[in-house]
Amino acid sequence: MKLFKSFSKYYKPYIGIIILDLLCASLTTICELVFPKLVSYITDTAINTPDKLLISTIIKIGGVYLFLRIIDTLANYYMANQGHIMGAKLEKDMRRDMFNHLQKLPFSYYDNTKIGQLMSRLTNDLFDITEFSHHCPEEFFISGIKIIGSFIILINVNIPLTLIIFALLPVMAVSSVIFRKKMKNAFKKQREQIGELNAEIEDNLLGIRVVKSFANEEIEKEKFEKGNEKFLQTKRGAYKYMALFQAGTRFSDGLLYIGVIVIGSIFLKKGHISPGDLVAYLLYIQTLITAIRRIVEFTEQFQRGITGIERFTEIMDEPVLIEDLPGAKDIEALKGQITFDNVSFAYSDNLDDVLSNLSLSINVGENVAIVGPSGGGKTTLCNLIPRFYDIKSGEIYIDGKSIKDLTLSSLRNNIGIVQQDVYLFSGSVKDNIAYGKIDATYEEIINAAKLAGAHEFILTLKDGYDTYVGERGVKLSGGQKQRISIARLFLKNPPVLILDEATSALDNESEHIVQKSLEKLSEGRTTLTIAHRLTTIKNADRIIVLGKNGILEEGSHDTLIQKNGEYAKLYKLYT
Repeated sequence: MKLFKSFSKYYKPYIGIIILDLLCASLTTICELVFPKLVSYITDTAINTPDKLLISTIIKIGGVYLFLRIIDTLANYYMANQGHIMGAKLEKDMRRDMFNHLQKLPFSYYDNTKIGQLMSRLTNDLFDITEFSHHCPEEFFISGIKIIGSFIILINVNIPLTLIIFALLPVMAVSSVIFRKKMKNAFKKQREQIGELNAEIEDNLLGIRVVKSFANEEIEKEKFEKGNEKFLQTKRGAYKYMALFQAGTRFSDGLLYIGVIVIGSIFLKKGHISPGDLVAYLLYIQTLITAIRRIVEFTEQFQRGITGIERFTEIMDEPVLIEDLPGAKDIEALKGQITFDNVSFAYSDNLDDVLSNLSLSINVGENVAIVGPSGGGKTTLCNLIPRFYDIKSGEIYIDGKSIKDLTLSSLRNNIGIVQQDVYLFSGSVKDNIAYGKIDATYEEIINAAKLAGAHEFILTLKDGYDTYVGERGVKLSGGQKQRISIARLFLKNPPVLILDEATSALDNESEHIVQKSLEKLSEGRTTLTIAHRLTTIKNADRIIVLGKNGILEEGSHDTLIQKNGEYAKLYKLYT
């Protein structure tokens, strides 16, 4: 009921379509229920009073049934057309809400979630929900009318035979209850495994260059084969229970036919039922069996749909841990004064604090470099400023205001980040630069590229600024990608800049070019630079050495070298 409650809200915009769809479903069912009565009338009339079975009467009956079939055809067309369109619209709405919710989830969620699993839920699961959303009300409504309608008609023909026949229906219900839960669990495992398989495929394809460089294709094939085989086993389990379910239902079908033929024939012999009514009974039993078989066939789809809804709600119920607090205000332009006041932070899956009671003040326009051993919390410290993670205790201020009192969008719009692993979107060079300012003019894009030292190499590309960069910018070198990322920051023009090992993966020539671009970008901005190559931060206004016990040293390059402490050791190690 909780699942249906969370899912039913998506029906509300399309309630008119659903009502009309169910009206059409009732019309098609009425057409089906009328046919046995017409056959019964013709049979009894032909046997008992053949002289009354006139050609004109037969034509009238045929005309009535033709009219009903026309209605049935139109109703079926509406159900097949508008019903499926409604399901597709509902799928679109759910995919939109899931995607929007995923945009709100913090980094910590993605730290522990496979992208392939999310892709599976956004595509395969929602497609199953689409089929479920359309067919579920329709199939159960039609089957309900057929069963109730058949019972009402037959109880007026022969009460004992009807009660005997309908007494057999609970047999089908029992088999349904027994296998329904097992089918549901099996299909859920199947969905989880296809997500795992998607994640494994994505991991392989994104890392295909690493795979080939280590000549590990055979190992990857073996890993994939194991996952593929596991997926087959989960499907086997699901189909096993589905087959048992269907086999039990077919056996129940046979019981119904045997009951009508044996008991009906005895009643016919004793004169308790007419030949026409017995024929009608057989036809109604066929209608009943068709209805029940439709439910049986739909059970697989039903279980897939329920599983999809469960997996949908799992994501939608995932809490948005980082969001605007009540009363949070927009701020158009920050100056860039940053203060850490007794800040402590730990990742959710790590009990130890990465930062503990750290206090630090960075002045407006100051260029501060953060160095230290791996695991000391350098990147973590910088990720806390734009609230990619929320702190455990303490407070972070920008221009004297707590970052929690600012809206996330205005806070992040004032912070620019250049990372070691540059992400370029699949598209053109121009599109990737314009990501820093979506409404930028072509002149602004070119000017930003010039400031980043990227304009010259862009002009040498096949289509210049319209060159397709490939997935994740695969067609460009590391230095070229980094300069494009710097160009989009020139467009964004943020007052606070975070450089997270921006040149550590580049060759010496590319590093020199990018470093000049970064120096130009840093002018007049509050800049935090995380660096392993200590030669790149010699000119920083202040260098902070961060370790597991907090700030170990701070000062200018020359001051720290003269101290001959931790920084001096690191500098000698890297030079």
